[in-house]
Amino acid sequence: MRLNELTAELDELEPDEKLQWLVEFAKELPPVSADKLAEPFPEVCRIQECQTPVHLWVTLNAGHVLLEADVPAKSPTVRGLVALLVCGMQGTTVPECLNLPDDMVAHLGLASVLGMTRQQGFRGVVARIKRELQTAQNDVKQKES
Repeated sequence: MRLNELTAELDELEPDEKLQWLVEFAKELPPVSADKLAEPFPEVCRIQECQTPVHLWVTLNAGHVLLEADVPAKSPTVRGLVALLVCGMQGTTVPECLNLPDDMVAHLGLASVLGMTRQQGFRGVVARIKRELQTAQNDVKQKES
């Protein structure tokens, strides 16, 4: 899983270097697909816990997780946090994603460098991913029965 590699990179950095890494990593967030850009983003895709307008789509394709997100470039720290999850979890399985720590901020050693608002927003992103995947997994089980 690529998230482990990214987490290992962050673990080696000092707290202030972690913030700089996130700002740089923000550039790695892939653009959302053309079909999502064709219409205004649905409010249901907005992460309510984030002050920054973060929109997230979680889907499954043949049992693999597909994540897409839109975060304004003017919010590079938040964009970097979201990019970390999108890039790190892309193509993984549902169980791998559901095993993400609820408090990724602490897991990544970012609690001392992120304000409470960003911490709460990032927890909201993780919670949304897990919630959407749990719902998708339940839908698949219902269709199979």
